[in-house]
Amino acid sequence: MAVPLFIPARLGDLFVVVCVVLTQFVLVRFLVRDWKSALRPAVWYGIFATLAIIWTISGIGMLLDVYSVSSSTKWVATLRRGAVGIELLWGCFSVFAVTVYAILRRFAGPHPEQFSESRRSLLRNSTIVAMAAPFAVIGYGTFIERTRFFVKEVDLPMPGLHPDLVGKRLVQLSDLHVSSYLSVSDAARVVDMANELRADLALVTGDLISDVGDPLEETIREVGRLRAIAGIVGCHGNHEIYARCQNLASRLCRVRGIDILRHRSRQFKFGSGILNVAGVDYQPASTKSMYLRGCESLVVPGAANLLMSHSPDVFPVAVHKGFDAIVSGHTHAGQVTIEILNQTLNVARFLTPYVAGLYRIDGRSGYVTAGIGTIGMPIRIGAPPEITLLRLQRA
Repeated sequence: MAVPLFIPARLGDLFVVVCVVLTQFVLVRFLVRDWKSALRPAVWYGIFATLAIIWTISGIGMLLDVYSVSSSTKWVATLRRGAVGIELLWGCFSVFAVTVYAILRRFAGPHPEQFSESRRSLLRNSTIVAMAAPFAVIGYGTFIERTRFFVKEVDLPMPGLHPDLVGKRLVQLSDLHVSSYLSVSDAARVVDMANELRADLALVTGDLISDVGDPLEETIREVGRLRAIAGIVGCHGNHEIYARCQNLASRLCRVRGIDILRHRSRQFKFGSGILNVAGVDYQPASTKSMYLRGCESLVVPGAANLLMSHSPDVFPVAVHKGFDAIVSGHTHAGQVTIEILNQTLNVARFLTPYVAGLYRIDGRSGYVTAGIGTIGMPIRIGAPPEITLLRLQRA
């Protein structure tokens, strides 16, 4: 029987937990001081019963988040993901809502010499709307945008591209993360949409599942239904490492006609043009000095050289090694992205300068897809799930 292994996580996680716990005490204080006398007893006790349920689930999620849990048991992985997801969602938006309420409460408080009753009423109503807004946003991101898959068409410029390769269509799927947050049937719907594009080649750039116990075989069965003239190639992501399934996934993919390229390349001939596609396993940021070590041997002179790397952070190194283009995923386009003054703000920007979209270095191209699934929180805001259609063009 597998025994869960508990390993203390980073101090940053503990800091977040402390902030969320303190927020709950402030929330209770506001409820008691400002709302108890204004609400009927049944409503009052209903609110606290609901909060008790949320706090219980969030407490479990906090414990599982602060401690890394390693187990081969499927129900443990599912419990962890569900509880941690609820904890993250509740923590994020309770902190936001309480902060907004505290600020507006300052202006809506009892200052008879400064405010009329009508103004105080307006401020109170504004407070309620401001507190409700985050929950409306989270509902949209969780139940609508998270599974609103769409096709994004992108021109991928490559220097010296052979005329017979111009206009060739590559469909890219990445970061499916089939798990408690995204079902096998959702993955099937994504594959059906990709097949409608009638691509020349299909690329699968990692993170088919999220963790141990996720439906790897069923996911690969659906991905194996991809239809492209030249076939399907792929590479592994970081979650194949976390789920300890790199070798198994490679074997299962081979059975389904998916060629996982692990520090290996494969040539595809279209007319007189040759597209050389190379693939590497996930390149951790902790090994930055060793990015793509030895990959210059995968470059074929005279061919159009395309690299599949789950991590987009290797783009400058890939250019230095001689690749004409790179396709990646990993970032989920930030998953929750806010645009302010034409600038996008998201967590991924702290990890890599290559968050989403097309990037150019010395005439070479790097494309980072938003991917399909989610991790951590089952939510997407401002970063809808993307099936990518890449059209090869001359740079």
